[in-house]
Amino acid sequence: MRKKKKQYDDDDGRVIAPMNVEGMPWYVNERSKQPEKSEKIKLTKEENRAFVRGVLFAILISCGVFVVAFTLFLLFCDFVWLR
Repeated sequence: MRKKKKQYDDDDGRVIAPMNVEGMPWYVNERSKQPEKSEKIKLTKEENRAFVRGVLFAILISCGVFVVAFTLFLLFCDFVWLR
């Protein structure tokens, strides 16, 4: 059972500070009320392979950067910091 909202005599319905803030549990996005119609994109085999290759290449680059940074940190610790 819901509680009835209180009626105040001085309430004229104006919003002084809106509480509809993104990230809050009660947030209501005005755009999300309208359903969006989107078409699925059909990729050919070649386009799909190129997409997968690009994603794997990006992952390998980012992993490589972390491996190089970790290796340089270990070398720094071994030769400079812990001497």
